[in-house]
Amino acid sequence: MNLNKTLAYLLIAAVCMGIYSCINSPDYSDTPAIEFVSLSNLQMSQRPLNSDTTVVSLSFQDGDGDIGTPMGMGGVNIFVIDNRTGEFYDRFRIPAIPEQGANNGVSGTINMVLLNTCCIFPPQDSIPACESPAQYPDNDLTFTIYMVDRAGNKSNEVQTPVIKLTCN
Repeated sequence: MNLNKTLAYLLIAAVCMGIYSCINSPDYSDTPAIEFVSLSNLQMSQRPLNSDTTVVSLSFQDGDGDIGTPMGMGGVNIFVIDNRTGEFYDRFRIPAIPEQGANNGVSGTINMVLLNTCCIFPPQDSIPACESPAQYPDNDLTFTIYMVDRAGNKSNEVQTPVIKLTCN
């Protein structure tokens, strides 16, 4: 009989915890936040172009859930900067995440495939990009990544670890 009462109390406690967790939404900021999770490949070759890849995984969270772009609307919301040049390397469009519940706080993981690129060299050497000079066998490639939600709130920036880009 005691075992039945204990199981009943445990069941009631589990149901109450489940209801409580459904009512209380996560306490996220309305400004999106991202965190670097992983990089699938720490080495790529510049040749042939667009034949080598690495997958960048980021986690994200946003308090008002306005991440992504609704179907039929254009626009990009994830920006990748090549730290060698300070210029945009790529831009991505994530689809809108459906609203869930009353408070719409969302979190998840985003995986992006980044294609290989050309090696670049010091300007004083006058070596064109994508060449294979013996004195520069590789480049250290890192990216800075951020996202912007539909309200225009810019997330924090994260940087990837160094990717060795083989030049020859």
